[in-house]
Amino acid sequence: MIVYVARHGETDWNREGRYQGQRESHLTATGRAQAEALAAALDSAEIGRIVSSPLARCRDTATPLSIATGIAVEDDALLLEIGHGTWEGRLRSEIERDDPERMRAWRAHPQTVTFDGGESLAGVYGRWRTFASKLEGNNSVAVITHDVLVRVAILDATMRPLSRLWEPRVVNGGYARFAVNGGEWILLDECVDAHLTGLLVNTERQAL
Repeated sequence: MIVYVARHGETDWNREGRYQGQRESHLTATGRAQAEALAAALDSAEIGRIVSSPLARCRDTATPLSIATGIAVEDDALLLEIGHGTWEGRLRSEIERDDPERMRAWRAHPQTVTFDGGESLAGVYGRWRTFASKLEGNNSVAVITHDVLVRVAILDATMRPLSRLWEPRVVNGGYARFAVNGGEWILLDECVDAHLTGLLVNTERQAL
């Protein structure tokens, strides 16, 4: 089974540098174009299932692929973004000013951080492992989720610790490709983005 784990398209809050977490934000025009490009890239991949985080930015990214393939989108709350708690809805610049110690830890030692009113990476890892362990079948699966979830999936498959969260390259509308056999996940491609020619955005400005 081949599994494509994609990040949603660019959102308004991505563009503003605002933390999203488990709050809703909406795709920009570029994000919608990225979703269409993702659908075109995966349309020939013999997708048998489409599973999405229930948040609108992921479902809206999954919709063009659903239309192209005729496959309904399944929601799974295990695919929600990390809960950023009190950071959600706030600009990265505000957090750097108001919560600098936690911000420094999040950038340098993310595995040590638990967000007030939110989650830790260990909690997200547990959610991902639960999702990954129940995914089975012979057809390819498209998984539409969030930045941290894609990173955790890559780290898990390559047996890297959560402390290396920021190593993988993850972009809006791009995807990681895995071969899954008997519960073993093998990373085939870390970041596929050839379909995003002219649509890549600068993630360095985003609140991740």
